[in-house]
Amino acid sequence: MEAVRTCLGCRQRAPRSSLMRVVARDGVVVADALARFPGRGAWVHSTRDCIETATERRAWARALRFADGPDEVHKAQIARIEIAKHIARRT
Repeated sequence: MEAVRTCLGCRQRAPRSSLMRVVARDGVVVADALARFPGRGAWVHSTRDCIETATERRAWARALRFADGPDEVHKAQIARIEIAKHIARRT
Protein backbone atom coordinates (compact mmCIF):
# COMPACT_ATOMS: atom_id res chain seq x y z
CA MET A 1 0.00 0.00 0.00
CA GLU A 2 1.44 3.35 -1.06
CA ALA A 3 1.83 6.26 1.35
CA VAL A 4 -0.79 9.03 1.16
CA ARG A 5 0.07 12.72 1.48
CA THR A 6 -1.94 15.96 1.44
CA CYS A 7 -1.40 18.58 -1.27
CA LEU A 8 -0.49 22.05 0.04
CA GLY A 9 -2.63 23.70 -2.61
CA CYS A 10 -5.92 21.85 -2.94
CA ARG A 11 -5.67 20.03 0.42
CA GLN A 12 -6.73 16.74 -1.19
CA ARG A 13 -5.14 13.52 -0.08
CA ALA A 14 -3.35 11.63 -2.86
CA PRO A 15 -0.79 8.85 -3.28
CA ARG A 16 2.76 10.03 -2.80
CA SER A 17 3.62 9.11 -6.40
CA SER A 18 1.13 11.67 -7.77
CA LEU A 19 2.55 14.56 -5.72
CA MET A 20 5.84 16.43 -5.83
CA ARG A 21 7.89 16.94 -2.67
CA VAL A 22 9.37 20.37 -2.00
CA VAL A 23 11.87 21.40 0.66
CA ALA A 24 13.44 24.63 1.87
CA ARG A 25 17.15 24.73 1.03
CA ASP A 26 19.12 27.80 2.09
CA GLY A 27 15.88 29.73 2.52
CA VAL A 28 14.56 28.88 -0.96
CA VAL A 29 11.82 26.37 -1.79
CA VAL A 30 13.03 23.80 -4.31
CA ALA A 31 11.50 20.72 -5.89
CA ASP A 32 12.82 17.44 -4.50
CA ALA A 33 12.14 15.12 -7.43
CA LEU A 34 13.59 12.01 -5.77
CA ALA A 35 12.23 12.85 -2.29
CA ARG A 36 15.69 12.47 -0.81
CA PHE A 37 16.71 15.95 0.37
CA PRO A 38 17.10 16.19 4.13
CA GLY A 39 14.81 18.27 6.28
CA ARG A 40 11.16 19.06 6.45
CA GLY A 41 9.29 18.55 3.20
CA ALA A 42 5.85 19.35 1.89
CA TRP A 43 3.85 17.82 -0.94
CA VAL A 44 2.00 19.52 -3.78
CA HIS A 45 0.41 18.46 -7.06
CA SER A 46 2.65 19.60 -9.91
CA THR A 47 -0.07 21.78 -11.42
CA ARG A 48 0.00 25.54 -11.66
CA ASP A 49 -3.37 25.77 -9.86
CA CYS A 50 -2.16 23.92 -6.75
CA ILE A 51 1.11 25.85 -6.65
CA GLU A 52 -0.69 29.20 -6.98
CA THR A 53 -3.29 28.22 -4.37
CA ALA A 54 -0.55 27.19 -1.93
CA THR A 55 1.11 30.58 -2.46
CA GLU A 56 -2.14 32.52 -1.98
CA ARG A 57 -2.86 30.59 1.22
CA ARG A 58 0.70 31.26 2.46
CA ALA A 59 1.03 27.52 2.93
CA TRP A 60 4.73 27.32 1.98
CA ALA A 61 5.92 29.17 5.07
CA ARG A 62 3.66 27.20 7.40
CA ALA A 63 4.42 23.79 5.93
CA LEU A 64 8.16 24.30 5.70
CA ARG A 65 8.28 26.37 8.88
CA PHE A 66 10.06 29.47 7.67
CA ALA A 67 9.65 32.55 9.77
CA ASP A 68 6.93 34.83 8.38
CA GLY A 69 8.49 38.07 7.34
CA PRO A 70 9.02 40.46 4.45
CA ASP A 71 10.92 37.75 2.54
CA GLU A 72 7.91 35.43 2.39
CA VAL A 73 6.51 36.86 -0.84
CA HIS A 74 9.95 36.68 -2.43
CA LYS A 75 10.39 33.08 -1.27
CA ALA A 76 6.99 32.13 -2.66
CA GLN A 77 7.89 33.66 -6.03
CA ILE A 78 11.15 31.73 -6.10
CA ALA A 79 9.24 28.57 -5.16
CA ARG A 80 6.88 29.02 -8.10
CA ILE A 81 9.82 29.52 -10.47
CA GLU A 82 11.75 26.50 -9.20
CA ILE A 83 8.70 24.26 -9.27
CA ALA A 84 7.72 25.47 -12.74
CA LYS A 85 11.22 24.53 -13.95
CA HIS A 86 10.80 21.09 -12.42
CA ILE A 87 7.40 20.63 -14.09
CA ALA A 88 8.82 21.71 -17.45
CA ARG A 89 11.59 19.11 -17.17
CA ARG A 90 9.06 16.33 -16.40
CA THR A 91 6.92 16.98 -19.50
